[in-house]
Amino acid sequence: MYATVRTYAGKNDLIAGMLEHEESVKSAISAVHGFRSYAIVSTADGGAASVTICDDQAGAEESNRAAAAWVAENLPGLSIAPPAISAGDVAISF
Repeated sequence: MYATVRTYAGKNDLIAGMLEHEESVKSAISAVHGFRSYAIVSTADGGAASVTICDDQAGAEESNRAAAAWVAENLPGLSIAPPAISAGDVAISF
């Protein structure tokens, strides 16, 4: 398995926007080939961090494109910097 962590620094309304369109977010991300799971976390600084787990690196990279496209299409007025992205093989999962 392969994981991607996207960190959106600083206060923003990303999570609020995603909650308003939860089913649309779910459809966009879960459609990625090899998708396993997705979670988004509200960080202490008012930002967000998301974690996507896929079967392989190709799926994780596609999830990055799908997430960026979804934000651009569904939250066009949202002013957030592109996320810092970390990714790699899952070492332990349970």
